Amino acid sequence: MTQSIASDGAWTVPELGPALGRLADPPAVPADPGSLGVVLEDIRIDLVSGIFDMAGAARSFMEAGDRHGAIASLGRVAWLDRWERAVAGAAQRLADVVNTRLRAAAAESRFPERQLVPLLLTPEDVRAISSRLGSGGAGFVSALDALEQTVPAAAASGARGRIGQEEWQVALATAARRLESAWLALFEAARREQERWSRDIERVRVWRRPTRPLWLMTILVLLVLGYLGLVLGGYLPVPTPLRGLAEFWWSRL
Repeated sequence: MTQSIASDGAWTVPELGPALGRLADPPAVPADPGSLGVVLEDIRIDLVSGIFDMAGAARSFMEAGDRHGAIASLGRVAWLDRWERAVAGAAQRLADVVNTRLRAAAAESRFPERQLVPLLLTPEDVRAISSRLGSGGAGFVSALDALEQTVPAAAASGARGRIGQEEWQVALATAARRLESAWLALFEAARREQERWSRDIERVRVWRRPTRPLWLMTILVLLVLGYLGLVLGGYLPVPTPLRGLAEFWWSRL
């Protein structure tokens, strides 16, 4: 069921681009992606595009006179869904890069596969990374809670609806600004994650096979061969277990 908005004056959906700030309009010079070079630009673009799509849908509902549809298009669930997708995508991207770098480092140093497997990031690790990347979104989630509280008044008619519209618009702009902050915090968290996993990658890359067992085995073989040489050369008594070998050797001389 739609609700007429003609009697309530111009009911508009605000432009969200300015409030999204650097999320929608990043600096001309790209920020340092981090020690592993994890690129999140396409995820940022998908996030912004999703928000703009939500706003476009809201305007379409508004033009059709469906205020409830417009409000729902920019509701808490829609915003949160876009954010969670971005966080999950960034976490998976980072994990994929880390695992690729770990395998490349292992191939370079001939790191044993059985020791590499426990180092590779698992789905549980990806969820932990996602939690750390999304931790900067607490303010954004609080802003969405505040946005949700403006919905009843914004959906009302008459004077209450006009006042509610202003509160809703302010809450929308606040949510957009908090989303910008959340994204910047995610970007910095991703850089910290890269530094953390870079240390593990470097340890794998510089790994060298232990030489002590090889030297011990070499010394043992040399001692055995030296002893056999002395026995077969007649310099040492022939022990019973080696008598057959000694007689065979001497018969061939």
